[in-house]
Amino acid sequence: MARAKLRTAVFMLLAQFGGYMKQTHCCLHARDQNRSPSSDNNGMQNLNTKGPVGRSVTPVEWAVLVEENGKTYVVELVDHQQKIKGLGVFNPLATLSEVDIGGSVVIGQKELVRMPPRLPELSKGMARRAQTIGSKDAGFFLTKLGLGPKDAVLEAGIGSGGLSLYIQRVLGSDGVHVTVEPRAEHAEVALENLRRASACWDHAPVHHHLEGTIEERISDAAALVEGYHAVILDLPDHPPAIEAAASVLLPGGRLACYCPVTSQLERAWNACEGAGLTVEWAGELMEREWGRASKGGVRPVNGPFGHTAFLLVAQRL
Repeated sequence: MARAKLRTAVFMLLAQFGGYMKQTHCCLHARDQNRSPSSDNNGMQNLNTKGPVGRSVTPVEWAVLVEENGKTYVVELVDHQQKIKGLGVFNPLATLSEVDIGGSVVIGQKELVRMPPRLPELSKGMARRAQTIGSKDAGFFLTKLGLGPKDAVLEAGIGSGGLSLYIQRVLGSDGVHVTVEPRAEHAEVALENLRRASACWDHAPVHHHLEGTIEERISDAAALVEGYHAVILDLPDHPPAIEAAASVLLPGGRLACYCPVTSQLERAWNACEGAGLTVEWAGELMEREWGRASKGGVRPVNGPFGHTAFLLVAQRL
């Protein structure tokens, strides 16, 4: 755990000088367990300005490569030999800088097509550690919460940042996205994925990251904006977080919970009602892929018909 916190602190420092989270002083350290959460707030007035700051970063500095089978790689165009898992060792800048979008390139024994760094590609090629919230559930959350430009969103339990990519894509440059995560090893991966997205997209929201639990950091989160339009929780234990976060919701704002098992859903439901919220929807989404049949026509593909999580959306009236 100590090593993970050190890696996260180093990454945040590198991100500071690379243009992402340039002025997020409250994020540039591994959290001291002996320090009160509020003591991290000393530089609050100097937190992120809109979008990517520091040096100009353009999509040209990243390349998305896709194999015939759909496997996707997101490669930073650095000018030195680099090992890319699944592709081998090569110089990304020398190899890819002259390859146009839609063009093909052969690396090792693989032929790949360069694609634009849009949300589906960055999501498929993202760095992973924790299990991510996929497009099925992410799209539902964005719709039910009504997220859009200029909204302020508080997200606790970011994992590898899968849902965070969807949130940042819809908020645009006028939105505010605040993430809270107690596990440094998860935050390290999520922040790397958000760094890629910030570099590839023209309009990124203001982003603040707070290390710790949402119960510990709720006062810091509340100080960043004048209320949140949405709160999203993906946590092992939702009730304490719901109790803490309900107070920062704007009237009409909504809170969403991602609950892998039924017992979590029931506890989250009870906690929402206890916090004065009205549960609008609870349930799960089923996704069934279709493909071509060998003798013509299309039919449901063979494979698992799996469960991801139960979803809950509640509103502050």
